[in-house]
Amino acid sequence: METLSSTDTIVQALTHAIVEHRLQPGSKLVEQALADHFGVSRTLVRQALFQLSQKRLVTLAPARGAFVASPSADEARQVFAVRRMLELELTRAFVRAATPADIDALRAHVAAEQAAVAGGDVAGRTELLGDFHVRMAELLGNPVLAEVLRDLLARCAIATLMYQSSHAAHDSAAEHAALVDCFAQGNVTQAVKLMREHLDHVEAGLKLDQPAPTHDIKSALAPAS
Repeated sequence: METLSSTDTIVQALTHAIVEHRLQPGSKLVEQALADHFGVSRTLVRQALFQLSQKRLVTLAPARGAFVASPSADEARQVFAVRRMLELELTRAFVRAATPADIDALRAHVAAEQAAVAGGDVAGRTELLGDFHVRMAELLGNPVLAEVLRDLLARCAIATLMYQSSHAAHDSAAEHAALVDCFAQGNVTQAVKLMREHLDHVEAGLKLDQPAPTHDIKSALAPAS
């Protein structure tokens, strides 16, 4: 009997194929081919593709079907430019307003990031590393800014998910820890400097020159030899 776990299995398998760069951005995800591969109905495949589209890993095109999302290097650069404009000002405001409880909340978040990095949880670490910035806006009490940042992060999430190395992710988590220490000291100038350097490092850590993976669903989903 088909259950929700079947949908989760499809989501997980496709996520891994995308994250591990075994599926080419822009690859068409044919519902029937996926249904045959997993031995489930097209309805469950459709549910899985919808979930992946919510994570911005898949694009659903009316009358054309589903495709692996195609991150644009130019778009990523534009997103980082906007993030710098917003997040440097966010950093100034946060450091001036942060309470000990806010600092503790960010420290707990950084600990979760470090655990995900250490455990090799690529999808988890990507989400947590991005959410650090959203969390700052939430703690500042600015849900509008949090929503704007969440949208910006979603637009470059697949590029980060696919192209950020484990080493770059480890560095990013370490930089978040250093930022929180700086926030706790109340040093606005130093905090802004560290945030600017951090965003520069994250952008520079995206390796967009990886070998081209396959468009073929069967080979991409085949167990590693």
